[in-house]
Order: sequence, then C-alpha cells, then structure tokens
Amino acid sequence: MHQRSLFAILLRSPWWASVAAAVGLVAAMRLVLPEVYAFFAAAPFLVVAALAAWRQLRAPSAAKVAQRLEALRAQPWEEFSGAVESAFRQEGYAVSRLDSREADFELTKSGRVSLVSCKRWKVARTGIEPLRELDASRRRREAHHCIYIAAGEVTENAVAFSAKNSMTLLRGAELVRLLKR
Repeated sequence: MHQRSLFAILLRSPWWASVAAAVGLVAAMRLVLPEVYAFFAAAPFLVVAALAAWRQLRAPSAAKVAQRLEALRAQPWEEFSGAVESAFRQEGYAVSRLDSREADFELTKSGRVSLVSCKRWKVARTGIEPLRELDASRRRREAHHCIYIAAGEVTENAVAFSAKNSMTLLRGAELVRLLKR
C-alpha cells in the first residue's frame, strides 16, 4: 500500500478518525443511495478503524518506550549488536557483519541488499553526517536500501535527508518493537 494513500494515512491515525470518516460517508451516501448501500460503502473504513485500534492497543506506551530506550543505551555494543542481528534474522533476513565505519550489517532478503548502521545508537542527538556516510557506503556497495538505528533524537535535517534518499530510520517505538521480538 502506498504510504500516502487514504487507507495508509488512516492506519497511522487514531482509530476514531476512520470511524468518523465512515460516519461521514454513510451520512453523505444516504442522500443518494439506499441505506444498505451507504453502510456497505463505509465498510472498508470500519475495517481500517478496527486494524488501527488493534495496532494502537498493542503499541507500547510512551513511558515504556522511554524506559526501553534507556535500557538499550545502557547495553554494551556486543549485546546491542547481537540483539539487532537476532531481530533481523527473525524477520527473515540473512545477516552479515561488516567491518566498516559506515555500516555494521548487510541484510539480504529476496535478492535485495540493505545496509544497517547502528554503532552510534547511544548518542543523544544524531545529525546528518552519519546518514551521508551510510548513503555513500550504500552507493559504493550497490545496496538497495539503508537502515539507520538510533536510540536518541534525530535532527530534522537528518530526517529530511533520510526521506529524500529513501533511508529507513529505526528509532523510538519502531526500534523497541524490532528488538522486542
């Protein structure tokens, strides 16, 4: 599903936004269609509301995320890198450790290669430079994708750079969810 599609946006929104869209659609459709068809047209929005509610119920609270991120920052490199490697293996990737300054792991799945950088996971604030280095390494190694892992804050410039270059930033709740499995 495209990230900017209506249903993708509603899945990222609070569950009640989908319910509100369904109610609005039913109200508008009842003016031109029989009531049964109006409810049928709103059914996809109700399904999205149920999925969003399920995801939101299962998501960890902000306090738990902060607590888990502090615990991750306290881990030594060997323990943290082992947890990251194990998590990606559970996701179905073939993981190879790299001896590189820019990237720590090479992931392979379905013929696609991704580079992962996580050595600077402990820093409080990540700027754009490590992402530039990772992107340069991706081009040199002819990898398809990059993943940068940070337990701290990522600057707006770095977020914009990652979006522009199709890099994935794993931080906050996403990082906790990956390492929880």
